[in-house]
Amino acid sequence: MIRVLFILENYYPNIGGVETLFKSLAESLVKKGFKVQILTNRFDKSLLKHEIHEGVEIIRLPLRNRYLFSFLAGLKAIPYARQNDIVHTTSYNAALPAFIAFLFTGKKTVITFHEVWGRLWFKLPFMNRFALFLHYCFEQFILRLPYQKFIAVSQSTKTRLIESGIKESKIEMIYNGIDYSQFSIPEKKPHKRFRFCYFGRLGISKGLDLLLDATALINNKNIDFELLLILPKEPAVFLDTILKIIEKKNITDRIIIKQELPFQELLENVSASDAVVIPSYSEGFCFTAVETMALGVPIISSGQGALHEVVGGKHLQMKSLSAEALAECMLKAIDSEWSMKEAQRFDLEESTQAYIRMYESLI
Repeated sequence: MIRVLFILENYYPNIGGVETLFKSLAESLVKKGFKVQILTNRFDKSLLKHEIHEGVEIIRLPLRNRYLFSFLAGLKAIPYARQNDIVHTTSYNAALPAFIAFLFTGKKTVITFHEVWGRLWFKLPFMNRFALFLHYCFEQFILRLPYQKFIAVSQSTKTRLIESGIKESKIEMIYNGIDYSQFSIPEKKPHKRFRFCYFGRLGISKGLDLLLDATALINNKNIDFELLLILPKEPAVFLDTILKIIEKKNITDRIIIKQELPFQELLENVSASDAVVIPSYSEGFCFTAVETMALGVPIISSGQGALHEVVGGKHLQMKSLSAEALAECMLKAIDSEWSMKEAQRFDLEESTQAYIRMYESLI
């Protein structure tokens, strides 16, 4: 029986693509006889410090700030690392604690890199340049740590890792996967307006600034449309910034906001939308795209990072990373001027088996 310790800055019930990947993977491994521990942040005081969920042991440290987790979780990870055969972490904030655990225990340690931003850090909104510079330096630092394997979640991410100096022999490309049995398509409920939808985490790379600017650009046209934003409540400061932009741009009557929906209710809302918008500055994989395709809903995307690789079905790709290009795609969507491309499947079972082969090759 192989024992795997995942060191992650966030885990269930936090919302996001990284959390989706590792929850699905951890639970799949348990079903196949693996012993799995999760060492993560206790980002909410209502969460248990220790619990077993779907066979996965979760240990939560009282380090609500992700930066505190980076610098204080390492020593706490050492005894857990000793109990396991493999330590598996992820970019960014959990990378350093996992490396410290490796230094003290010598356990095989791998890191899943979701994307490599490099100079893109300096083009992102909502953060001052000094903070962006520090994040850039931290990314460069963890790229130079001697993990046994770097997992790329797409060909795009693999290419960026190689460009950053990682030897190809140390890279495994493993697509993320979803359990398609969970994505039965609910009956579509009609609504009067053409509905665009954004769902996912609040992040500086997600292009929400472009989406709100584009909404403002088409707001004054004689078109009846609305934008559904399905957002988490945290980080609260970022959410407050988004709400202020909506008010400042005078698009409140176009916006519907729903927060932290149960999974089935999320599917119902996405399925009821006419198009999902993914205007990201970069995506290393994009669960939002794969889940949207599983529901048969058309996608408008920036095409950045792995989006050109992952997105299929009915879709539109922005010609440039700008609000004007996004507005143009939104108008085309309303007029049903979609492009077509065969949609790939990204199956959880295939992803899990690839991880198992990689673990077995290390031990």
